Amino acid sequence: MTDDRHMNMKTETTTNGHLLWADDEIELLKGHILFLQKKGYEVDTVTNGFDAVDRCAENTYDLILLDENMPGISGLETLNRIKDISPTTPVVMVTKSEEENIMDQAIGSKIADYLIKPVNPTQILLSLKKNIHQRQIVAEHTQAAYQQSFSTLGMLIDDATDMDDWEEVYRRLVTWELQLSDADSAMGEILANQKEEANRRFARFIERNYLDWMANNESASRPLMSPDIFKRRVFPLLDKGEKVFFIVIDNFRFDQWRTIIGEISELFNIDESLYCSILPTATQYARNAIFSGLMPNIIAEMFPDLWVDEDSEEGKNLNEAPLIQTLFKRYRRQHTFSYNKVNDSTAAERLVARLPQLAKYDINVCVLNFIDMLSHARTESRMVRELASNEAAYRSITLSWFRHSAIGDLFKSLANSNYRVILTTDHGSIRCQTPIKVKGDKNTNTNLRYKLGKNLDYNLKEVFEIADPHRAMLPSPNLSTRYIFARGDSFFAYPNNYNYYVSYYRDTFQHGGISMEEMLVPLIELTPKRR
Repeated sequence: MTDDRHMNMKTETTTNGHLLWADDEIELLKGHILFLQKKGYEVDTVTNGFDAVDRCAENTYDLILLDENMPGISGLETLNRIKDISPTTPVVMVTKSEEENIMDQAIGSKIADYLIKPVNPTQILLSLKKNIHQRQIVAEHTQAAYQQSFSTLGMLIDDATDMDDWEEVYRRLVTWELQLSDADSAMGEILANQKEEANRRFARFIERNYLDWMANNESASRPLMSPDIFKRRVFPLLDKGEKVFFIVIDNFRFDQWRTIIGEISELFNIDESLYCSILPTATQYARNAIFSGLMPNIIAEMFPDLWVDEDSEEGKNLNEAPLIQTLFKRYRRQHTFSYNKVNDSTAAERLVARLPQLAKYDINVCVLNFIDMLSHARTESRMVRELASNEAAYRSITLSWFRHSAIGDLFKSLANSNYRVILTTDHGSIRCQTPIKVKGDKNTNTNLRYKLGKNLDYNLKEVFEIADPHRAMLPSPNLSTRYIFARGDSFFAYPNNYNYYVSYYRDTFQHGGISMEEMLVPLIELTPKRR
């Protein structure tokens, strides 16, 4: 064994990383090693696999450069022994071997990179940056890019005049939110402030236009909304003879969609869009509007036995299959359909097992309730609130659920089918921070983002008020009923026991009001790539 003290020299200054290079021709690599040392790396060298394993047992390395063809034990055997000692240390194979089976074995052993000799120092440096410094470099670049685009995004917010503009604003905000999730707190705070300002302006946009959209549902300025989904996105597919699998993930935000997109991008061609949920952005209203193709007051008038009033203790979403039936009947559609609700993993597994039997239907509708259940559990459970302590953690739990539950299996199965898959939601949610005092009688509904009643007391400047529910196509249980909606991250709190109420509900995810997160929600069309 040789020990080149020059090449193994330690520096007392802070280094960019501590490397181990194992190669039986290490003498020929002096130039490369000197180059790396000048770049601030500390490099230890050995000439065989046994010494490499011993060094790994004695030291902690940021990265290991490993030749495949060395005396004693091979590079692959050395790799396996090193992984036993230090499973997370990235290993780069630097070898003359171009044999495909060697590459496959190395990749199967989860090497970080595979370089074919002769290599130049720049190739080595690039591999080090990719495997040691990537997160830091990406974070710095992302922060700089966001700083450069801050003014442009601000102008987009200022100039947004229609729903297309607001969808573009929201897409960009979500993109930066995902990219900056690992950035420093100062940059994240700047983005949060910009998003807050965008939500203020978005609320004003909704307040100026919402009642006009309700008055003229054929207006060119009205965006695609909840009652339009089947008519404009599902029926055209059925008319083409497509079989459709229609999946509604309750309370599913656009950023959560962007978090799971990587799980299905290899399985499907993806057509991504957004649509606008109706008010209130709550299941009773928005999802029933999707499945019936009608606004809530029309449902209540035409099908009073299928509409459940706010003050009823009956479940508000128990009549979804009958509502779908009324929709098909109203449009004289003879298509067959199934309705499936999934509340837990057992139900999801049963649904996957039933897929062959469901193939007989023209359209299968599936409602997945996990995310809505998560948001409620986060409110009620301190432990769940800790697990989903912020937006990034909330998205992470969504991804884990999708990846490790039977829902992931459902999409894999659908990717091997002839279905056209529509993936959407009824509404999103927003993390509430700002309490607003509201007084109401005992019949006032309990939702924190919207209230309806005849004896509401509030500051008109703090809410969006709809004094005539029929103008918003909403049911009016009493002649004097009015609706109010929270904007941005605000939530309604009663003056009685105010401090307890605020501390309990602040920082929880709620829905029902006006925000981009609640109203601009994903509408995704998936076509299996293997069709």
